[in-house]
Amino acid sequence: MSAVQKTHDDEVQGVEHWTNKGDVRLFMWEKFVGTPDNKPAVLFVHGSSMASQPTFDLTVPGRADSSVMDWFAKRGFVCWCVDMEGYGRSDKTRDITCDISNGADDLAAATDYIRRTRGIASFLTYGISSGALRAALFAQRYPDRVSRLALDAFVWTGEGAHTLEQRRKKLPEFLSSNRRAIDRAYVYSIFERDHADCAEKRVVEAFADAILALDDSMPNGTYIDMCSKLPLVDPEKITVPTVVLRGQFDGIAAFDDLIEFFKLLPHPDKQFTMLNGISHASFQQKNYMMVYQILHAYFTQPAPVYVSAGAH
Repeated sequence: MSAVQKTHDDEVQGVEHWTNKGDVRLFMWEKFVGTPDNKPAVLFVHGSSMASQPTFDLTVPGRADSSVMDWFAKRGFVCWCVDMEGYGRSDKTRDITCDISNGADDLAAATDYIRRTRGIASFLTYGISSGALRAALFAQRYPDRVSRLALDAFVWTGEGAHTLEQRRKKLPEFLSSNRRAIDRAYVYSIFERDHADCAEKRVVEAFADAILALDDSMPNGTYIDMCSKLPLVDPEKITVPTVVLRGQFDGIAAFDDLIEFFKLLPHPDKQFTMLNGISHASFQQKNYMMVYQILHAYFTQPAPVYVSAGAH
């Protein structure tokens, strides 16, 4: 089921879609210019504490291209995002924590629907924070559905992640309930905990407005997973081309942890990129345009004309 909506930009169309994962109703959002047909498809996967549209289709007056979906749509892509179960406009009725594995199931259901509806079989897949864990697990389970994978603010074992060290102190609290309350102060804390000067206050305000318009609480499953169950993915089983993006000041994506993960990725088409002047939520940072360009370059990289069989 879908409904077409025009955005503020007449050139970019937004289409809302709905599908079912068993008895769970999932919301998806699609954006494109002209027609969605015969275009490379980007699938954006959100993190622990916000739904998909605030993250990937944000509007900030006076800040050009705050919507990464619009930016890629204007460059010839069709863009998709999905609210995980328990977030945004998707169902929040089941008595579960909505963990990382459940999020990978959501991506499987969403891509099943997109294949049926648009004929898209494989996606340029971007995940941020716990969304990177969801995207990585999805790629591990369904490598045929991921043409290229981008893992931003990712965590593997959690070794050296000082934000997670602090968060683990609240693990008993997270385990006691399926959901945790959020408010404006919480959204601000995402940007203040690592390096507060990386984001503009007006952007954080707009981001908070968009998040809180959809949710006043978030599932605890990803926090529980990241505090007590890492590692959740096996790099040696992620067989698709992969770029790992790490913000300079990110307190979750520890550098040494990610380097060890990167070493084990088997596909020879892989990159590791440090994001200068960025902490955790890269699309809401002052240097967001740099991240768009890095992603665009990786997603449009020409296929090699020579490949050596068996070489890594």
